[in-house]
Amino acid sequence: MEQKPLRFLFTSAGRRAYLIRYFQEALKGNGRVYAANSSPVSTALEAADEGVVTPLIYDDGYIPFLLDYCRKHQIDALMSLFDIDLPVLARHKADFAAVGTRVLVSDPELVDVCNDKWKTCQFLRDNGFPLIPTWLDPEEALAAVRRGEVSFPLIVKPRWGMGSLSIFTADSEEELRVFYEKVRREIFRSYLKYESAFEPERCVLIQKRMEGQEYGLDNIDDLEGRYVTTVLRKKLAMRSGETDCAEIVEDPQLLALARRLAGLTRHVGVMDLDLIVSDGIPYILEMNARFGGGYPFSHLAGVNMPAAITAWLRGEEADPAFFRPRIGVVGQKDIVLLELSRKNE
Repeated sequence: MEQKPLRFLFTSAGRRAYLIRYFQEALKGNGRVYAANSSPVSTALEAADEGVVTPLIYDDGYIPFLLDYCRKHQIDALMSLFDIDLPVLARHKADFAAVGTRVLVSDPELVDVCNDKWKTCQFLRDNGFPLIPTWLDPEEALAAVRRGEVSFPLIVKPRWGMGSLSIFTADSEEELRVFYEKVRREIFRSYLKYESAFEPERCVLIQKRMEGQEYGLDNIDDLEGRYVTTVLRKKLAMRSGETDCAEIVEDPQLLALARRLAGLTRHVGVMDLDLIVSDGIPYILEMNARFGGGYPFSHLAGVNMPAAITAWLRGEEADPAFFRPRIGVVGQKDIVLLELSRKNE
């Protein structure tokens, strides 16, 4: 039986050229992979079968542009690789479905919990997960320090943020106050201002700095939100907020925690998690409802989510081998220079 050709579109694709190639390999020539980005300076646009430059995410013309593009190119499935993009696309799933495109993004409520780190903390607390002491008010954080509940250093970062943008470590009350105001200013000079505008007076997060071993996890569900597996990575080196070197490992305690979380979120596809084990207690640092920068380590070890997603969209069962990583595989990201043709300008 001849398989249906599939057409994927990745929005906010940026430098995720590797993910474009993974999906091209999964299609084996029976389909096309398109990439969209708001800037023409993008290696993903170069790698894609076709690339397009879009309006900015919060531009009024963004969704109409994508809908028209999906209609014209008969896009079967759309995914985003950028947190800011997720809530916008999630709210318009029905509009894309009307033109025949399935948006592979979790529901708006879950995306909101993942993007908003304060709501992430509330979600974890309400569901009985260990919680890192966290505040939105510097005075409340300082009061906790004076009561002896926590001590410096404290982390100051955007409530809606990603990567290592505007993250500072405060070692004293004076630094906490300075960094709090600095983060506020930087938020409203960057793309973080869009989500932060929902609560501009409460857009900075203060958190106890935890010491311990960090891990990255790919929590994998199918396209209906049913749990499939978890891939666990021990972080060996970090760079600019992303994992630079990691080892695929097993840990029953962490895998059980991840599975319980997946049962609560029922997310779509991959959820990227950051976790730290401090004094034997696992703390979830972040939940990202998308392919994360750590997925290439899982792929290197034999996990194949692009092939699984391709099978599911065709109404087929995914090969169980797609979800069995080789334990002990160590990967490190390299720096490769690529010439851009600027064909998409």
